Amino acid sequence: MQHLYRFSLKQLSVFVTIAETQSVSVAAQQLAMSQSAASMALSQLESGLGQRLFERQGKRLRLNHWGHWLRPRAKRILMESQHVMQGFAGQQIISGELAVGASQTIAEYFLAQIISRLDQDYPDLVISPQISNTESVVGGLLDYRLQLGMIEGHCVDSRIVQQVWCEDHLVVVAGQQHPLATKSQVNLASLSRARWVLREGGSGTREIFNGAIHGKITRLKVWREYNHVPSLIALVANGAYLSCLPWRSVEQAVQAGQLVRLTTPDLDMRRSFNFVWRKDSSQNPLRDCLIEQALALNTGSIPHPSLDLLS
Repeated sequence: MQHLYRFSLKQLSVFVTIAETQSVSVAAQQLAMSQSAASMALSQLESGLGQRLFERQGKRLRLNHWGHWLRPRAKRILMESQHVMQGFAGQQIISGELAVGASQTIAEYFLAQIISRLDQDYPDLVISPQISNTESVVGGLLDYRLQLGMIEGHCVDSRIVQQVWCEDHLVVVAGQQHPLATKSQVNLASLSRARWVLREGGSGTREIFNGAIHGKITRLKVWREYNHVPSLIALVANGAYLSCLPWRSVEQAVQAGQLVRLTTPDLDMRRSFNFVWRKDSSQNPLRDCLIEQALALNTGSIPHPSLDLLS
């Protein structure tokens, strides 16, 4: 019968931390252990598995094929072990750390409110937020860096579970001096002739916009792409460009007279904000707690401008 190697949680923790820092010495500092002890733990893990897990590139350690295969599985084991230890230690079930990925609009307008509510009711729960676009949030779930995602738009990956949170919509905006700013309605031909500055590919905002113009505008003049919404607003306010952004992101600029919301009856850009997590993840009371608080926040308290332009 083939001998099965029994690795330890300590060895997996050292491996994961080295993978994240690309350095044995930095990993040892983070784990409050000596560099020699960290090196020994990694060596024992590699020896027991019969495979090297890293390639050395200068002073950096980078994962090889086997290391990339092991990393998400090791993180899942460590995550599950943390839940077990908390349970047997008699701690409150709503305690510990929850790694949450949020896309920009959600992070800017809702995440702080959710964390504030959780701090009041569950002081032992620590939310570790990572702000990125939808594509990166889903990637963080798939490699076990995140336990919950809050994204704009839909995820079609079969490995991901999705739950609708609330509704939202996008609008096309122009600066006050833009030639289209005075039009009562803007047709597709005018949109196709305009110059655009947009969110980057991989963002939920760009995904919804691309879906709205698909089959309607064949060539769009995209001059710049940025992941920073204030930069897009500033460029549009200058008068030379159009952009498509969440209403929540531009509402103040429209009210202040910096931007004009264009009427675009040919584009339906309604969307939803969604919770996402790995399908193969175990039950997670911390995740469920955050979702519950977010849903409560949404009940009658999230402003939703009229969708009369789309009706």
